[in-house]
Amino acid sequence: MSVRYVDVFDQQDVGQRVDNFLLRQLKGVPRQHIYRLLRKGEVRINGGRVKASYRLTLNDRIRIPPVRTADTLPVQYSTKTQQNLTDAILFEDEQYLVIDKPSGIAVHGGSGIGAGVVEILRDMTGNLRLELVHRLDRDTSGCLALAKNRQALTYAQQQFRDRQVKKIYEVFVAGAWPQQFRTVQLKLQRFETSWGERRVKVSSDGRASRTDFAVLDRAANRATRLQATLHTGRTHQIRVHTSANGHPVLGDDKYTQASSEQTTPDAAPRLCLHARKLMIPLERGALKVNAPVSAALEAYWVGLKGLETA
Repeated sequence: MSVRYVDVFDQQDVGQRVDNFLLRQLKGVPRQHIYRLLRKGEVRINGGRVKASYRLTLNDRIRIPPVRTADTLPVQYSTKTQQNLTDAILFEDEQYLVIDKPSGIAVHGGSGIGAGVVEILRDMTGNLRLELVHRLDRDTSGCLALAKNRQALTYAQQQFRDRQVKKIYEVFVAGAWPQQFRTVQLKLQRFETSWGERRVKVSSDGRASRTDFAVLDRAANRATRLQATLHTGRTHQIRVHTSANGHPVLGDDKYTQASSEQTTPDAAPRLCLHARKLMIPLERGALKVNAPVSAALEAYWVGLKGLETA
């Protein structure tokens, strides 16, 4: 292996963050390793150091150090996973692909995960330029949008930054959520645990966040089914907002408060958080998709409701 140089000559690459460009160039290399290469100055553009947030311009020359990649290895996924993702497609045109992401599959590879949704779909479709417009936690299901080209990606992500995107979730929480408790606004700060896991906490030094909640149904005082509308998109926002108010998301092993006074129902089959609706304004008209809660989650909720009279 030796140093190689890549010149930016394709307009599809212009404006892309260098870390995302490198993720595509260095197939299978963990994101954390790419950040390390950038911090150490082993990746250079036009002879100089750059940050991960640097956006490529036409005719940039990128120095890429010797890195062992997975280019010679196929993306590994089962026939069942392929069928599940095919069945999960909610919308597709020449610009975008939207799926109802199953719970339990990461949106991208890295940190011990060989391949996620985006890597598998690139392999399935043959479109190596397919990129995530936004992200969902591994255990969260529901609407996930991907862009098929750089122009579509840039436009959609700008709509997210301008807070023009509408995202509505359904979430099952422990206990009886008060009917009048409709808005949570807390400052959230990301941190790493001593074992290196990414978490979020409420902190006066954090970033402002807001979630609006509406009660959809109740299972007596055992659980509440909520609609959650995001006004900001912080990491783990809904999970931290509900837990901080004493009503953790059912099936959440990260933010369930051991000291919570709420009665916790029988073990949930998975994290009970689902991205039900997504609306992205586009120049030609809004992209609107709806993904109903899965049959498995519905069955769990019906079971909780049945406990009322048991």
